[in-house]
Amino acid sequence: MQSRDFEIFYYNDCNLKSVSNHSHSYYEFYFFLGGSVSMHVDGVDYPLTKGDVILIPPNVRHHLINHAPSLPYQRFIFWISRNFCNELMQISQDYGYVMQQVIVSRRYVYHYDVLSFNTLQGKIYALLDEIHSNRFGRSARISLCVHDLVLHLNRSIYEIEHPRQEQEVFSLYENIVSFIDRHLEQNLSLDDIANNFFVSKYHIAHIFKDHLGLSIHQYILKRRLAMVCDSIASNMNISDAYQRCGFNDYSSFFRAFKKEYGISPKEYKESYAFPKENPS
Repeated sequence: MQSRDFEIFYYNDCNLKSVSNHSHSYYEFYFFLGGSVSMHVDGVDYPLTKGDVILIPPNVRHHLINHAPSLPYQRFIFWISRNFCNELMQISQDYGYVMQQVIVSRRYVYHYDVLSFNTLQGKIYALLDEIHSNRFGRSARISLCVHDLVLHLNRSIYEIEHPRQEQEVFSLYENIVSFIDRHLEQNLSLDDIANNFFVSKYHIAHIFKDHLGLSIHQYILKRRLAMVCDSIASNMNISDAYQRCGFNDYSSFFRAFKKEYGISPKEYKESYAFPKENPS
């Protein structure tokens, strides 16, 4: 490595012969795009298919076996130093999950589906684009892109290793959303919801942040306001509408409504309520 922290490259080689056994002092990620090759790592041959990500930790011997040198051998290679990895882990241990896991499990190859691999490539291209640019904020943007790529690798590989847990989390999220929608007219607190589902309130808060980017309080507020809008548009009295949708007093409801939609409830009713039918 020429850089102190990381390097990333795209390679497209034809007639590349097999490489001799070797090791590095840094972490090496391969993102396999095309060719007919195997990677020999720690005494085992791994035939590669498009979408494979290979992580080779420091001091682990490996070499490439090229089965069809006439075919283009395409890949991204991302090198990250141990010191830089340790610096990232001081920010959060999440940055080093896969680096630590590979040493324990000796699982070196992970396969991504098409959509996940395209998402990963998008982050790689974003980093390469900044490296080769001369725009304002280049250094800061490169740092953000590297952090994003490393964290994304750790998160996506964690999810590959824990698919059932991710499904259970999403199922819990859907059940909580359904529960909230059925009880919007009642007093809903994070503690009440956590007690109903027998899980930690911090776990629920984390799930909502991950799925929606909102706190559970923000989600409940938005759902109540949307419910009020539907009621007002159906010509329900504003006073009845906000009380039936779980708001305890008009002043807090009014402030929330005006902040969300930029107009008052009365103005909304005048603009969007269906005209009342005249009796024939």
